[in-house]
Amino acid sequence: MTEYISRLLSELTKSTTETATESPFEGLVVDADTDGDDVALDVSGIFIGVTSNEKVMDLIFGVAFLITAIFAARRMSWTRQQGRAETTVVTAFYSLILLTSVFRTIWFLIPETVWVPSYTPVAIFAFDDEHPSWVGAFLSEFVLTVGSLSLFSIFILILVYWADILKKYFHPASRRTIPMVTFLGLVSLLIVLEIGNVAGFFFGLYTTEGMILFNSVLLAVVSIVCVCEITIFSHRFQTVLKTLGAINQVSTDSQVKRIVWITVTGNLFFFTRAALETVFCSYVFLYWKEEHTVARAFSHPWWDTYVAIRFISEITILSLMLYILQSRFATSETTVGSSDSNNRPTGYVNVPNTDEGATGGGTGAQSINV
Repeated sequence: MTEYISRLLSELTKSTTETATESPFEGLVVDADTDGDDVALDVSGIFIGVTSNEKVMDLIFGVAFLITAIFAARRMSWTRQQGRAETTVVTAFYSLILLTSVFRTIWFLIPETVWVPSYTPVAIFAFDDEHPSWVGAFLSEFVLTVGSLSLFSIFILILVYWADILKKYFHPASRRTIPMVTFLGLVSLLIVLEIGNVAGFFFGLYTTEGMILFNSVLLAVVSIVCVCEITIFSHRFQTVLKTLGAINQVSTDSQVKRIVWITVTGNLFFFTRAALETVFCSYVFLYWKEEHTVARAFSHPWWDTYVAIRFISEITILSLMLYILQSRFATSETTVGSSDSNNRPTGYVNVPNTDEGATGGGTGAQSINV
């Protein structure tokens, strides 16, 4: 641990440019790759340093996520000042977007050599005296995992509230649970699984590569589940909105369009993520089966492609969610309280409260907001 902290401080204070004969990695030799970048070589000749392309890619992603975090923070502050009941949920969405963006910014803007002496993953056991960089490798994976959990929690929260609203209209007599309690329960389950992953690493069951593989399998499964749930709930939601629009003789096109936007963008993201993680796991498994090691699986070109696809999809979905949420509030402000020439309300309209109608409490009224 002491040795790692010493190396961490030296990495933070040293110059960003080094000559080919000055290697910051003990026990490694330095050579130049095809781009002229100085990278370290291990005994098998595999490049494990950081190329100039990787530095640029990290900077671009770091700035992009930082901008997303700033927008999310501003929108969250604005919604909290509105004082409406519905802003509590929307604030939760912005909080998750902000948390995801902050952890991604930290992961990208801190130089990779501060975490570990390698841009690509390496197999390191916990408490390995010969590799004190296991601490940095664990912290890097921890920051990455927290960001992923925050990102997936955004859509888990959406699905939980969709399920609650649909349950009211399809099963009005059934007992309804508190959506936020359900959400916290599902997120807690993912956290427990991740704690088990960390425990497996600290008890020496597998290396840092095992942690990465565990997270890939978990996120692939969650992505497939989210695709199925989003598709099912979206179809039911559109049916409900069109039916309510016909009953009340008002247009629900804007709300249907918003549901379609969330469905398309969410499914594209989760399809991409599920496919990417599945290919990643298969690739790692094949290398392990053939060579009994996955060291060569994490080559610079392959890992750079994986990182690029993964985080381009993430920054895209976060930006789209910010746009959809902002568009929702803009529409709400311009339509609530307005009416057409026939004195019929437009935008978000009152719909029959099935709970009250079922219990004989009158027709009631409740607005359906999505």
